Amino acid sequence: MTQLSTIRGRWALVLGASSGFGEAISIRLAEAGVNIVGVHLDRKGTMPHVEEVISKVRATGSQAVYFNANASDAEKRIEIVGEIEKLTGGKGVHGLIHSLAFGTLKPFLAKEPKDHISQDQMNMTSDVMAHSLVYWTQSLFERNLLPRGGRIFAMTSSGGARVWPSYGAVSAAKAALESHCRQLALELASHGVTANAIRAGVTDTPALRKIPGNEEMIEIATKRNPSGRLTTPDDIALMITLLMQNGSTWLTGNVIGVDGGEDIVG
Repeated sequence: MTQLSTIRGRWALVLGASSGFGEAISIRLAEAGVNIVGVHLDRKGTMPHVEEVISKVRATGSQAVYFNANASDAEKRIEIVGEIEKLTGGKGVHGLIHSLAFGTLKPFLAKEPKDHISQDQMNMTSDVMAHSLVYWTQSLFERNLLPRGGRIFAMTSSGGARVWPSYGAVSAAKAALESHCRQLALELASHGVTANAIRAGVTDTPALRKIPGNEEMIEIATKRNPSGRLTTPDDIALMITLLMQNGSTWLTGNVIGVDGGEDIVG
């Protein structure tokens, strides 16, 4: 993979690195020679899979340092950023990939108050799935760990501009995440760091399977997509690996659709 030599030996921080998009991105970047710092939140039952992901990353010859922590916990964030400073010798990360999928899937309105989303649940969903991108960027920036030429990618979806039952809080978080990418692109431009949102097509991930009605969503997307299939995590991982290269420095502030043409079909 000589065309990817520009990123070999660098580091990437992947938030949500143990499954779905984060897992695929970590492995593909590692194959391109990128060392991975992964942040994930897993209980004992899913830790065997996390160990498999770490093994796959290390099998490429790249380093893998994973932290089982709540990415929205400010103290943990500061602690992990301190470890990144040590790991990279103060050089920082070439890529920050935000792929956190943890939010409340409840309707705004229900007959019984207990059945509709609460203020705390709304705030938590936005904090984890959107605002945490800003806080991680701030922590890296404050310690000079976002060097010139760095990349920020955040995983969004068509749900940021569309509606689906019980998806309201997540939809709002995705819309906010896209806005945060635009603002970060503006403020980081003079520092030579880019920020883009990646809008994946409907992808069969553990996060999607938690959405009520996901079977119907998968069926509709499969029929609608002109490519005749769903997007896969590896489709996204390949694109991010490509965009991590030096030649994409002028691409920033965008919502980039990676969906095989799904979103253009009415």
